Amino acid sequence: MSLERNLKHVLENIEKEKEKSSFNQNVELIAVTKTRPLPTIEECYKLGITNIGENRVQEAVEKFSHFDGFERIKKRFIGHLQTNKVNRCLSLFDTVDSVDSFRLASKINNSAQNKNIKIECLLEINTSTESQKHGFKPKINKDLLSCFDLKNLKIVGLMTIGPNTKDEEKIRKSFSLLRNIKNEINKKTRSNNLTELSMGMSGDYQIAIQEGSTMVRVGTGLFGKREF
Repeated sequence: MSLERNLKHVLENIEKEKEKSSFNQNVELIAVTKTRPLPTIEECYKLGITNIGENRVQEAVEKFSHFDGFERIKKRFIGHLQTNKVNRCLSLFDTVDSVDSFRLASKINNSAQNKNIKIECLLEINTSTESQKHGFKPKINKDLLSCFDLKNLKIVGLMTIGPNTKDEEKIRKSFSLLRNIKNEINKKTRSNNLTELSMGMSGDYQIAIQEGSTMVRVGTGLFGKREF
């Protein structure tokens, strides 16, 4: 299937699941363009996609140097960010959607302060508690709440990656947990109003939307399986 057909299919699914959701939320589609060539991103843009996700700083350096006329594209960093690449990342991306520790949050804050900017962020929570995944523990603790004291971070929401399973109940539980954590944070940090929940990828975004997701990250569902 072509990208245009795949996009139409994904957007139809998003609308269908929004109708099932009780949260009455808007849902943004983030095209996961990691490993995809520049012409594919150009096609995305022509088809109206304005959010792209990349997970490697060096790959983004090469791609973004050729960006021309993509003014409306929001470039989102969605991978595990090493602290030694923070400065470069903030020069390339509009948002960091995967802030997975207070140490990383502090490093991003310091870099943003030096650049005299405020960077939009999502805090990554490991709601599946799988050891191979990064993220804050799925509970309200000092490390998590301390991020909101960092003045050069604009924290707008939370992100998670669903568990590696076909069990829909486990997937649903992981997503509902993130929503509950967001609600608890909003109660505890009155000056902050988290609005975004980035959860759901190609295999589980429909469940995520039912559980309140406002951002879904889709790669394979748009482009097909990656070729290595």
